[in-house]
Parts: sequence; structure tokens; C-alpha cells
Amino acid sequence: MYYPFMLFNEKVDHRPVFTGLQGDPYVADLSPRSPLLRGVDVRDQKKFQQVLDHRMGSQYRWGFSPYLERRDTLLGDCPQMVADQRFIHLGLDVIVGLGTPLHAPLDATVAESGYESGEGNYGGYVLLKHQSPYFETFYSLYGHLCKDRLPEAGSPFPAGATFAEIGDFHENGNWFYHTHIQTITQKGLDRGYVSKGYCAQADLLAMNDLCPSPIPLFKR
Repeated sequence: MYYPFMLFNEKVDHRPVFTGLQGDPYVADLSPRSPLLRGVDVRDQKKFQQVLDHRMGSQYRWGFSPYLERRDTLLGDCPQMVADQRFIHLGLDVIVGLGTPLHAPLDATVAESGYESGEGNYGGYVLLKHQSPYFETFYSLYGHLCKDRLPEAGSPFPAGATFAEIGDFHENGNWFYHTHIQTITQKGLDRGYVSKGYCAQADLLAMNDLCPSPIPLFKR
């Protein structure tokens, strides 16, 4: 069975990436028409974090930004994105506080663990490999993590085990506090989607075979 349908199999131990999330999530619209981006230098992420904190206030304890959201404005000063017209988000951004621990959603082995330097990149990241007799092997990617709390490649993590935590601006690619969760098939891995968190409009038809929606993997 292949992702995400194997998540309905009772023999598959499926756990939350973040524990203790309470209340409804805040939906952070990062599309070109978003009021969140109005009048804000998108590369001044410390200022944007203040805007986000103000919007969330005391009502929201966590939030997210959508899969397949267009982000032309947010990525408009990234030359490679502009050149390839890769503005469509392939992950689910889950907004939680600095230092919040991440837990393996399924039994996993660390396929990659590292640090991608540079403004707007992943910073600390982890690629988990999910392998089981009950489903086809696939991967889940987590970006914008604390680089001093990264696991070693090859490390096993049972479902529910802590494997990383949310990183600060200086180590997470200079982004607001969140993690980018992206699911990647073996075919997607072979085509380099570990280093591609966005795609072009022309690539959308292929995404279900390469980077299917991570929303089913994320649970509370």
C-alpha cells in the first residue's frame, strides 16, 4: 500500500509531529495578496515574527501555512526561484514556538541530517525514511531546525520519539519559527526534491507522484 492510504491501516503506528497542540490553528496566508505581507520587508523575518505573534495573540497557540500555496511575493528576491518560476509551496508549514520538539510521525530512520546555509534556505533539516512491510517506502522532510540538535544519519526513531527541535533565525535559514514538512516518494527523492521545497505551475500535475500532500501525515 502506498502513502497516504497506509495511514488507515491499524497496524501502522501513526503519531503527532507535535504533542500538546491546543485549540484551533491560525492560518497564516503567505500568498501574494496576503495582508500579513503588506508593508513588511519579507526578508526581515524578525519583524515578520512580531507581526505574526501580534496576529496570533493569545487566541492561537499554533498555526500553519498551506501546501501548494503560491508565494511569489515571499520568494520574489530569490534568484533561483524567480529563474525557475518555482513559487508553489510543496510543504505544510507548522507554526510553533522556538525550541519546540518534533516527534517522528511513523517508525523512521534518519536518511539525511544536515545544515543548508544561506538566506531563505532550510538551515537545519532532517530527512526521515519510513519503511515497513505494510507500505511502500517514502520519506518525510523537516526544515528550519536547530542545527545543534540534529540526529545522526542512520539513527532509528520509533513513532513518537523526539528527533529535532525548532531553530532560531541564525540557524533556520532566517525564517519565522516553524517547520516545513514535506513528503517525498522514492521517485521524488531520485529527482532531487529533498532540495526543492517549491515547484513551478507546470510541475503540478506530477506532484502527487513526487511530493504528495503532507497534510495526512500531520496529526494532532
